Parts: sequence; C-alpha cells; structure tokens
Amino acid sequence: MSNRLRVLFFDVLAPLAAIVALLYVGAALAWPLWWVSVCSVLCLLIVEGVVVNAVLFRRDGVTLGTDDDGPALRLAVAAVAAVTLAAAVCVGYARWTVPDRNLHNDSAEVVGIASSVAEASATFTPSSPNASIDRATALMTPDRAESYRSEFSAVVKDLTSRNVSGQAQTVSAGVEAIGPSDASVAVVMRGTQNAPGKPTDIAVLALRVVLTKQGGKWLVADVTPINAH
Repeated sequence: MSNRLRVLFFDVLAPLAAIVALLYVGAALAWPLWWVSVCSVLCLLIVEGVVVNAVLFRRDGVTLGTDDDGPALRLAVAAVAAVTLAAAVCVGYARWTVPDRNLHNDSAEVVGIASSVAEASATFTPSSPNASIDRATALMTPDRAESYRSEFSAVVKDLTSRNVSGQAQTVSAGVEAIGPSDASVAVVMRGTQNAPGKPTDIAVLALRVVLTKQGGKWLVADVTPINAH
C-alpha cells in the first residue's frame, strides 16, 4: 500500500470515522448528559492523537500510517475505528429502526382489529344473531367484552326477531393516536340493513375504537360513535 493511501486510511479516515460515529451515537441517544461528557472526552483524545501525529510528522517525517515500525499501532487504530462504527450502527438500529418498525406493525395491527370490531358491531343475521357479538368480544378486554355483550345482545335480538339483517364494510380506517400501550382508531363504514318488505337502508357509520395493549396483545377497550357536526 502506498504512503498516500496509508495516510488517508490511518491518519485521516480512521479518526474522522471514530468522531462521526461518536456524534451519531449521541444523536441516536438524544444527547443524554452522561454521553455528552463521554463523547467530549473521547473526541478530545482523538483530536489530541491527531495533533501528536502531525507533530511527529513535522519532526520525523513519518506518521502513524507511514511508520513501518508501528503495524500493531495501526491495527489498533483501525480496530478502534471499526468498533466505534459498529457500535454506532447497533445503537442507531436499536433506537431508530426497531421502534419505527414496531410502530408500523402496531399501527397496522390496531387498524385491522378496529375494523373487524367495528364491522362486527353493525353486522347481524337472523340465522346467527350472536355470531358477530362473539367475533367482536373475542378482540376486547374482558371488562369491555362483558358490557358490550349486555349492550348489544338485546338490540340484535330485537332486530333479528323482526327478520332484520345488517352488514357493514369498512370504507376507511386510520390511526388517530398511538403510543406504546394505547391507541385510538377512527373507522368509517358503509352499513346496510335489510328488512322484509322494505327497501335497503344504507348509511355511513363512523366509530372511534380505543385499544390497549395487554400482555403484548392489542385489545379493544371501547367503541363509541363519532358524531358528525
């Protein structure tokens, strides 16, 4: 390897890469006070090393990269730079990539659950009046499932006793707010009701579904109508 390349790799790029990696870790960690202190000390040591290297070059005409008697030191510098870069990649992955991916997965999951529960809330048939209730309560917290069953059983029983059937299909659903253990989803549906001897009743239904995460699983905690103003 020519002296120019050795100077570039060991005297310029290695310390620069280490400093950039340290700053990247600080950005990923949102600069906690302890890292500000650690990063300042480490960067100062790297800069001091660069200054010493420049002084030695002026005095002896060789640098860390061009000194043939210091291969072990060059290996150590390259190893430190590589470890620092690897640490920066790991910290960035843990602090940014994983949370973003988890947020995307959670958002998709709560929208799917909310849509299923919302559709079940407006779906009933005379032949199986409790099927939609069972489907909805399976996705709810135990407390909410009990109250939901008591609220809707009488209504559905009355409608199905008159041979009225209903069906709903999600038109649009989106996350209003989401956190590590709570989420709110707005669901807009197209609902239809059919009764003997009457024209089909078509309406747009809007529900807000509140979810909570219990034991690593998203469950519906509340379902309320969104009033149009």
